[in-house]
Amino acid sequence: MCGIALIISGIRICKASSLFLESVPPASSPKAEQLVFSIDDLKAALRGRGPDSLSSKKVFLYSNTSSTVEEQEIISFIEGEEEKERDLAYLQRFEKKNKCLFGADGEAHELENGFPKFAAELHFVGATLQLRGINPIVQPLVDISGNILVYNGEIFGGIYINSDSNDTEILLQALGKCCPSNSHLCTITDSCDEKRQSSIPGVLSAIKGPWAVIYWQESSKTLWFGRDAIGRRSLLVHWPTLEDGRFMLSSVSPVSSIEQSSGIMLGFEAENGFNKLKFWEELPCGIYSICFGSHKSDGFIFGEVRKHEWKNAMVKELLDWERVSVEPKPEDAELSHCKIAREQHGMHSAHSNIFPSKSGPAQASISGPAKTVLIALKESVMRRTSLHTIFQAVTCDIRQEAHAPVAVLFSGGLDSMILAALLDECLDHSYEIDLLNVSFDGQSAPDRISAKAGVKELRRIAPSRRWKLVEIDADLSKLDLETKHVMSLINPANTYMDLNIGIALWLAARGSGWVYEGNNNDIDEDLECVEYKSKARIVLVGSGADEQCAGYGRHKTKYRQGSWLGLHEEMKLDMQRIWKRNLGRDDRCIADNGKEARFPFLDEDVIRTLLDIPLWEVANLDQPSGTGDKKILREVAQLLGLYEASVLPKRAIQFGTRIARESNRKNFGSNRAANQASAGSAAIHMPSNLT
Repeated sequence: MCGIALIISGIRICKASSLFLESVPPASSPKAEQLVFSIDDLKAALRGRGPDSLSSKKVFLYSNTSSTVEEQEIISFIEGEEEKERDLAYLQRFEKKNKCLFGADGEAHELENGFPKFAAELHFVGATLQLRGINPIVQPLVDISGNILVYNGEIFGGIYINSDSNDTEILLQALGKCCPSNSHLCTITDSCDEKRQSSIPGVLSAIKGPWAVIYWQESSKTLWFGRDAIGRRSLLVHWPTLEDGRFMLSSVSPVSSIEQSSGIMLGFEAENGFNKLKFWEELPCGIYSICFGSHKSDGFIFGEVRKHEWKNAMVKELLDWERVSVEPKPEDAELSHCKIAREQHGMHSAHSNIFPSKSGPAQASISGPAKTVLIALKESVMRRTSLHTIFQAVTCDIRQEAHAPVAVLFSGGLDSMILAALLDECLDHSYEIDLLNVSFDGQSAPDRISAKAGVKELRRIAPSRRWKLVEIDADLSKLDLETKHVMSLINPANTYMDLNIGIALWLAARGSGWVYEGNNNDIDEDLECVEYKSKARIVLVGSGADEQCAGYGRHKTKYRQGSWLGLHEEMKLDMQRIWKRNLGRDDRCIADNGKEARFPFLDEDVIRTLLDIPLWEVANLDQPSGTGDKKILREVAQLLGLYEASVLPKRAIQFGTRIARESNRKNFGSNRAANQASAGSAAIHMPSNLT
C-alpha cells in the first residue's frame, strides 16, 4: 500500500465531456468549497499509508512563445540534482536558438524574443509501503527518459513480475516502452498498432490486481492517471474551481481540509440549508489523460482531460457484469428443489456430529459450482499472500518466522471464516495468523461472540496452526481525536454509517489489542491476557462477498418484488457502484495504519467464476436467512469443514461490533432517536437500502 498525490497549478484544465461518466464541477460555482492546505499537510496524510519512504518531484512546464504555429511547443524540466544537468543542457540549447540569456543561477531570463516564462508546475508525491522486491525503492520513480511514476497497487497478473522484483519498477519499465500519445490530439497514434508498440491504456488494462496510478510521459508531455476497473484502491480528485484553480489527485484527504470544511460534518450542511460542492470526489474508475498545450494568443498552458476505453476484453466483461444464466427454467427449478432437500438432510447429519471433519457427510450433496468457486478463491488468496517472505526481508532485515505476516479482519462470520481457512492452506505453517476483531461492547458484542466460536472451529480443522485472536476493545466516548482523524479518511463520504464503519475498520487494521497466551491452543479465560500489536502488513478483507452472492437484506426484497431478474439487476448495481460506496472509504481507513487491504472476493478471476454460475446456484432467497443467502459461499464453507460458520446469518460490521448502537447513544441519545432523525431529516444522508 502506498500513498500517491499530484498537485497541478498554473494550468487551465478543460475536459472532453463526452468521455466523462460524471461532470466536472463548474469553475464559476459560488458555493464551491475553498480549502487551504499545504503540501506538508498532504504529505502528512500520505505518510500513514507509506511509512517506508516519502518523497516528491516537481515538473515545470514552459510555453515556447517564439513558436510561429497557433498551438505552441511545451517544454519541461524536472526538479532534482540528477535531472538538472540534462534539463539545463536542453534549456541552454533552446536559449541559444531563441536568443535567451541564462543567469549565474541557471535560471532563464526572458528577452524580447521570448524565452518561455515559467507557467505551470506538476508536483508529484509518493509515500511507500514496500511489500515486494529485494531492494528498497523511493517514489516518485523517474527513468532515464524523464518519465515519472507514483503507483499504489499490486500486480498479481497480466504483467510478468519475477519473485525478487518490485512491481512499481517493472510497471515503470513497461510504461516507458509505450507509444507516445499525439500531444496535439491527446489520442493514441495509429502508428502504435503499426509498430506493434504497447499503449499506456493497453498496459494498465492488462494489470490483474488493485491499482491507482499517476504517470508523466515526458516524450508527449502527457499526464496519465486512473484506478482499476473495480476501484479497489482509493484515488480522490479535486477539479479546479474559481475558488481553487488547482487540479489535484490524492489517495486521501488531508486532515486540515476537514477542519476548514463546514460542509463535511456528516451532512449537517444540508440541515442548515447549504448545498456545497465537495472539494474532493472519488475519481470514477478508469484511465484518464491530460495533454498540455499553449495557445499563441496568450501563452497560457492548458490541459485537456480525456477518458480512455479499457483495452482488455475481460475488464469490459467485468464492467458489464452480465451473468450467463439469470432465470431458471422449470426443469432447473425442480432440480433445485430436490437438491435443497438433500442439502437439508446432509446438514442435519453433519450437525449430529459434534466435531465434523473436512470430509463430513454434508459434502456429498455439494454442487460442482461450489467446488469451482473454492478453487478460484484459494488461488486468489494464494496470489495475495505468497510474497510475505520478501517483504519481511525488506522491512525488517530479519526473517521472524513466528510472527504473522498476514492478518484477517475477523468477525467469525461466513466470509472471514472462509478467508482464514484458505489463508491457512496458503501460508507456511511456521507463521502465526492474526485474527483482528473489534468490539464496542466488550465480550458481549455479537462479532466478539462469533469470533470466539469461529477460532475454535478453525483450530479444529487446522490444529497445527497458531491462531491469534486479537481482541480490540474500544470505547467510543474516548475516541474523539480518533473520530476526527477517521472523518478525514472517509472523506468524501459523510454519513454516520460511513463514520461508524470507518472507525471500526481503522481500529481493526491498527491491530492493537489483547491476546490470550498459554501452553495450549484454546481460548481460556484462565490463561494470561497480554497486550499485543499485530505486525502484519497485509490484511485480508471480505469485501465483495455480499454484493456478488446476494448477502444483503435488500437483495431478498428485490427478489420478492422482481424475482430473479430484479435480484440480478440489484446485484449488478451493487457491483457497479462498490468503488464509490465502499472500496475507496475502506482502503483509506485500513491503509492509514501502514497496512495493505487485499480483497480476495474481488479478484478478477473470482468475479468471472461467479458470473459463469447460474444465479439460482449462487443464492436461493426462497430459503431463510443463513441458508439461501450467499448459498454458494455456504457450500464453500462446508467444503472447508466450517459447518458452524456455514449457517451464520449476515451481520454488518457496524452492528456486529455495536459501534452503531454506541454512536446513536452518543450523537442522538438513543437508537430510537437516531432512527427518527434518520427518517425525518436529510442531514445524515443515510441510504435506507443499506440497512
